[in-house]
Amino acid sequence: MTDRRAELSANLAKVEERIAKACAAAGRERDEVTLIVVTKTYPASDVRILSELGVRDVAENRDQDAAPKAAECADLPLTWHFVGQLQTNKVRSVVSYADLVQSVDRPKLITALSAQAVRAERELGCLIQVALDAAEGGRGDRGGVAPDGIEELAALVAGTEGLRLDGLMTVAPLTGPYAGRQLAAFERLMDLSTALRVAHPAANMVSAGMSADLEQAVAAGATHVRVGTAVLGVRPRLG
Repeated sequence: MTDRRAELSANLAKVEERIAKACAAAGRERDEVTLIVVTKTYPASDVRILSELGVRDVAENRDQDAAPKAAECADLPLTWHFVGQLQTNKVRSVVSYADLVQSVDRPKLITALSAQAVRAERELGCLIQVALDAAEGGRGDRGGVAPDGIEELAALVAGTEGLRLDGLMTVAPLTGPYAGRQLAAFERLMDLSTALRVAHPAANMVSAGMSADLEQAVAAGATHVRVGTAVLGVRPRLG
């Protein structure tokens, strides 16, 4: 076993243990929570090792890094999630490899995603990114729509060709009433998910929690956690 494989295997085991303990504490089954490993800034070789270790979901946030990596790993049984803020000029590339886009937050992006999904003859899963630090009618500093904008975007995704409404995503906010209150933030997201599922019962995916706060996300009811550093290590500085 190579040093890197051993390192990733050990880190992955620790994260799996954390998720399992969090599920037990919340009275949930372990299979209710999907681990998405955020592989941004790391090479395709790491993605390949993770796949060999049983990881099935990976996430990227920069198309210029993700596109060549996804192409190099096209033979692997992976689901690719795009989690970064997405500009419309990158949509065609992202739709070529991503199975889900978790950062849907404006009508113009929905229109662009639909056009490319139809062109590529595929169905693209979409999560509405919710910004819990956004003012009513606004957007968050790191993307996302304020809670009052969810209904409109969800209806648009659900009624648009080539797209599938899968649920909601959030990042624990650094400012506003939920700053430093990850559990409260994720519980708020779950309330918003419950409301969304009244009109869209199949949109039951709730993506929340990262390396530092995955336990709080599991406690609140998240179905997916996005973990990078705890599995792959401290990220190298981007030049």
